[in-house]
Amino acid sequence: MDRIEHMEHLDKHLVDELAQVARDAVREELREQTLKQRRTASLYAASGAVALYAGAALALTVGLVLALGLPDWVAALITAVLLGAGAYALRNAARPTAPRPAPTQADEERTAAGQAAAGRAAEEQSARVAGSTAPGTPPGGLAGPSAPPVPPVAPGGVSAAPGPSGAGTPPMPGATDPEGPHHPAR
Repeated sequence: MDRIEHMEHLDKHLVDELAQVARDAVREELREQTLKQRRTASLYAASGAVALYAGAALALTVGLVLALGLPDWVAALITAVLLGAGAYALRNAARPTAPRPAPTQADEERTAAGQAAAGRAAEEQSARVAGSTAPGTPPGGLAGPSAPPVPPVAPGGVSAAPGPSGAGTPPMPGATDPEGPHHPAR
């Protein structure tokens, strides 16, 4: 048994060493890749800064050339419009556009079947509703949410008919004048 335990210990030790070697190799590879990516990113940033200054110098040149024959403010305005149009074109060029898949025969058949079904449903709706809609309702008979009916007499026997205050409405017992005192006199 002592020999088996010794072999297990050696196996475990070997596995641990292999895992450590693999970790070190991966870590070193990642370090190298990171250094390369940092250098590339730095070069891109520097080229972007130089391009920005070059663009500013070009815009200044265009403005000065235009200012030779035009008032200064017009030359500046034209330069700004040109730069804005360029920025808009670059933004549209940078937008990712997903290519649309070409319609298949099955897609076209489904579209045609859906349009035919919609046409039949519209014909059935118009035949069912023909002549039965109230004036002022939209075609199809759907008028949207409507207000609930108002009863001719409100609870308590007071008429709900609109009109001047007191017209056709008897005063409620115990009602007070709204302009009178709010507390009864003692």
